[in-house]
Amino acid sequence: MGIANTKQIWNSRMRGGDPTQSDGLSFSGSGGSANGNYWAISNSSYSISGGTANTMIASFIFDTAPDSADPILVIDDGTKRVEVRSKGNGTGLDLVGTTTVTISDLDMLQTEDDAVPLVLRLTMDSSGNAKLYVYDILRNAEGDDAFYSVVGSASSSAGVKFGNTSGSVRWGSIYVSTSGAFNPEELMTSDFAQDALARMGLSVVQQLRDSDRMYLKTQVADSSIIYGYDLSSQMRNRLTPPTVHVILRGLGNGEFETLGGSTITQDYTVEIFVTTKDTNYEQAYRSGLNIIGEIFDELYTNTGLKGTTDSITGFQTDFDTKLDSDETICVHTLSLDYIRRINMTHR
Repeated sequence: MGIANTKQIWNSRMRGGDPTQSDGLSFSGSGGSANGNYWAISNSSYSISGGTANTMIASFIFDTAPDSADPILVIDDGTKRVEVRSKGNGTGLDLVGTTTVTISDLDMLQTEDDAVPLVLRLTMDSSGNAKLYVYDILRNAEGDDAFYSVVGSASSSAGVKFGNTSGSVRWGSIYVSTSGAFNPEELMTSDFAQDALARMGLSVVQQLRDSDRMYLKTQVADSSIIYGYDLSSQMRNRLTPPTVHVILRGLGNGEFETLGGSTITQDYTVEIFVTTKDTNYEQAYRSGLNIIGEIFDELYTNTGLKGTTDSITGFQTDFDTKLDSDETICVHTLSLDYIRRINMTHR
């Protein structure tokens, strides 16, 4: 869907307290009770009526597994409906739309050592395409997709719902966004992480993938423009040059500009590594320079343009040079310094 903008936020956050008193949009319902930092439910559900395409995150613990086919999470946009249902045990769930996908090898009863509550992200877009992200991750250790997909079934009653009419479940958190279907990289649970990684790092990746400049569009595959989570040689060798790695090293703030810190200014640097390989080093050097030049042009003209909220304050490039007769790979780097003023009240 794309990185959530500053107005696409978590509209409701239940953090283990009474869902009818959630931050933002409140749930309707009754029947649960407080159990430490969790909301315990044995026979009730809570809902927010109405809605469009949605994103829903839930963390929970099964003390006793709900009966098989008991729906525990529901998104219904008035046209399509998707449900996460219990399998009647502590290890499996069903994602149910027009078809059913079974997820296994879970530990919702927390029988394993050092077990933690399961985290699920359920989304459904405006076309009824639903996805379930287990542990709120996009890819597994092998780099393969780690989510499950179905197409939503016919609508029953528009809204989002969580709960269980059987068993005993401790609900730790429920977050809901009514702004769209966001994956784990597009809308994060932490506003700090969203402002840092998503809006300052991953948004640059998306900007470069969407560019219509010649080299970026025709010579560098979208799959080769990635965020540099892992810059080890093993990871870099998985991709065939030319590649573009984007990195956000960190961010900082000198001082809060207002009492209470409702608005702050952040300084950060985006680093970009362009790796090329060609028949000779000269050609690799030139093609890398063309790519990094287009990256500079793309970001300079399309980011950091709002003088009151987001500005580029400087840049630095380093051009690689062949130092070994066997060297065939060229790596040019570009660093862009930004200053951004952000609102801190959506926490």
